[in-house]
Amino acid sequence: MLSNRSMPPCTIIPVLAYPDVQKAVDWLCGAFGFTLRVQIGDHRAQLKFADACVVVRGRARSDRPCRCSTMVRVEDVDRHYRSALAFGARPFSAPADHPYGERQYSVEDIAGHTWTFSQSIADVNPEDWGGTVGEL
Repeated sequence: MLSNRSMPPCTIIPVLAYPDVQKAVDWLCGAFGFTLRVQIGDHRAQLKFADACVVVRGRARSDRPCRCSTMVRVEDVDRHYRSALAFGARPFSAPADHPYGERQYSVEDIAGHTWTFSQSIADVNPEDWGGTVGEL
């Protein structure tokens, strides 16, 4: 596949709409630890987090409300949670351990999008907690 510096290298790239792109970029970078990859005027930006990317775009008046949800893997979910709350993220659930081997929390951002941050704490066979194994 041809590489292009104008396009994030990720295979799947969520695109989230915000009323104010610059405010969203500043907030997502501060609260969640994203970094700016590319800014495109005042209407679009590409943000990077480890080996993943997300695009922030302006919201058009014709946009239907979107209650998007994005999951992001982090190294230290508790530290990340404290940072998110310090920037005003609205918590849905505090960090908690789950039987599928993840410690997770969920918050709402400044535009109403839901973000779940997940830290792997154990390697658990999905069949041990009721999952069905497909192609891993």
